[in-house]
Parts: sequence; structure tokens; C-alpha cells
Amino acid sequence: MDPRIREHAEVIVDHSIDLSEGDNIVIDAHPVAEDLVVALHEFAADRGANPLVVQDRLGERFRRAFLRNREEFETPSHVEALYEEMDAYIAIKGSENVTETSDVDPEVTAAYQQAQQPLLTERLSKTWCLTQYPAPANAQLAQTSTEGYENFVWDAVLKDWDAVREHQSQMVDILDPAEEVRIVSGETTDVTMSVAGNRTLNDYGEKNLPGGEVFTAPVADSVEGEVLFDKPLYHQGREVTDVALEFADGEVVEYSAGKNEDLLGEVLSTDDGASRLGELGIGMNRDIDQFTYNMLFDEKMGDTVHMAVGRAYEETVGEDNERNESAVHVDMIVDMSEESFIEVDGEVVQRNGTFRFEDGFEG
Repeated sequence: MDPRIREHAEVIVDHSIDLSEGDNIVIDAHPVAEDLVVALHEFAADRGANPLVVQDRLGERFRRAFLRNREEFETPSHVEALYEEMDAYIAIKGSENVTETSDVDPEVTAAYQQAQQPLLTERLSKTWCLTQYPAPANAQLAQTSTEGYENFVWDAVLKDWDAVREHQSQMVDILDPAEEVRIVSGETTDVTMSVAGNRTLNDYGEKNLPGGEVFTAPVADSVEGEVLFDKPLYHQGREVTDVALEFADGEVVEYSAGKNEDLLGEVLSTDDGASRLGELGIGMNRDIDQFTYNMLFDEKMGDTVHMAVGRAYEETVGEDNERNESAVHVDMIVDMSEESFIEVDGEVVQRNGTFRFEDGFEG
């Protein structure tokens, strides 16, 4: 076993979920990630925890077979009971075929996601971590060798996360007390939103591993303007390019895409909350230096911002604000490296990817 796999497992149990004696943990993983699952079992044994492996959300072949043969769904009570009893949940991304579910009807997928919403809510109420195993199919999607992708993943995961937290806290201090944020990139993106009363979180490798962003939630009905997401989106096994959204009173009123626009439309029509923003995130991890068609990494890239249509994370919404509810949470990315700026309460805090607390910033 590559020694970095055990290092990866150790970061998960000690940093991300703080595994303790007696904890019941559910590990959701594809068989391709078997080595990491083995290492997690070794640490679970050492810590006196109780692991259980399932292949639910990440078992593409299983899910495809189910979704192609059924159109109506209900929340499975036995799975909900399992999540109610667990103390921690570890989801490991990794695939044999990243396009396995590309021929599933998007309407069927949307119905399935709505039925799964109570399960997601229960999972998110527990300690959880989402991470990546460097599988060959994911390397292929990233257009790199398997060895190169292994190096990329573990360089991003095996970091000094305390140092990351300290660096990113400077942006948290700017955004957390803010009233309004404006994002401008070239002539294609100019969008404003209120974040008043909402909380900004510092992602330093706990819930998402790797971490490398700060994020908050827009206030409902406050988003105005236009955004061109110039980085591709890979969703339900299909690539969606050049997503353009126009917002009025917080809702998407016009949309287009260069490729798979129909899939984008299905996402936005999933439910009432799917056409509103649930997240604004700012990527700050410059060790993630290549686009890989994997949102777990791509949304953390330095010199980017991302916005998610759909569900807002409960922890980011202030008690006096309304939380956007949806069965979906779909992130999309804007490149902020050139002809761009982030403005907070009328003051430019990032220009062309450089923050005001970094050398080389031009106000």
C-alpha cells in the first residue's frame, strides 16, 4: 500500500472527523477505493470505533440500474434509521466510469434526489467528511496519468491544515461582518448579493478534504445581475459548458449553456429552491493548480469563485434569515484571475485573484 494512503486515512480520522472510542462510522465508498477503506478500518480498530461500509451514493452501477428501472421513489426508512444511529459519515469519491449515469433521465434523477433529501439532511446533521481516492477513471477525466493524479490528490490532501485555516481566516474576517458582495469578471459577470446576517465558514479540510475555501450563503431574494461560469461543470456524468445565469429578485430568470443546456434546465427546475443561489464560495487553495472536472478540488482553486444553485448549508444561514431549501446543490465556477474583482461593501478586497492581505494587491 502506498504510504500516502495511510496518511490520508489518518488525516480523515484525526483532523476531519476526530474519531473517538465507541463511534459508529459509515464509510460510503466505491470498491476502487478499497485500500483507503482498509486503512480507515485499521485506524478505526486502533481508536476503538465501529466501521460499516456501504456503496450507496457512490455506487454508480448500482444506482444506474435502479434509476433506469423506476420512476417514482420514496425515502428508504431503513437507510434513514442507519444514518440516525451513526456518529460519523465518510464519503470517498472514486470511480471506474465517471459517465456511468449519463444515460439516466434527468427527470428521474431529480425525483430520486427529492426522495433522498431527508437522508441528506440527516447525514449533514452528523459529523461528516467527503474526500477523494485517486482512481484511474478520475485521472482520465482530469486528462492526466494515474501517477500524476495520485500526486495531485495527495499533495492537495496532505497539508498543514492549521496553516491553511490561519491564512483563510483573513478572508473570513472580511466577509463575515459584510452586508453586500459584488463579483465582476470581464464583461460577462456582474452580480451583487446581500450576505447580511449570514455566517462565513472557513473550510480547512474538515468536512471537505481537501479544503481551501471560505463560503457563505446569499440572503434570499437579494441576488441581482448576470454570471458566466466559464469553467465547465460535470454533472450526472455529462459536461455542461458556458453556463450563463441572469438573476432578478434572487431567482434565475434566464439561463443558457453551450453544451447540455437541457440538463441545466432540469437542475434549475428540480424544485422551488433550485433556481436560487444557496452558496457563494471563494477558492483560496493555490496548490490545486489544475482544473480536473472534480468539484471537490476545482471549487477550491485559487483565483476562482463559485456559486451553487440550490440548497444552502444550515451553518451559513443566520437565525433571522430564510434558508434556501432544495434537493440539489450544484456548484459552478468563475475564473477570477484576469480583469476581475471582488467588492465587499463597496471596497475591492480581491483583484485579478490577489487578496488585499497578500503581496502584489492593487486596490
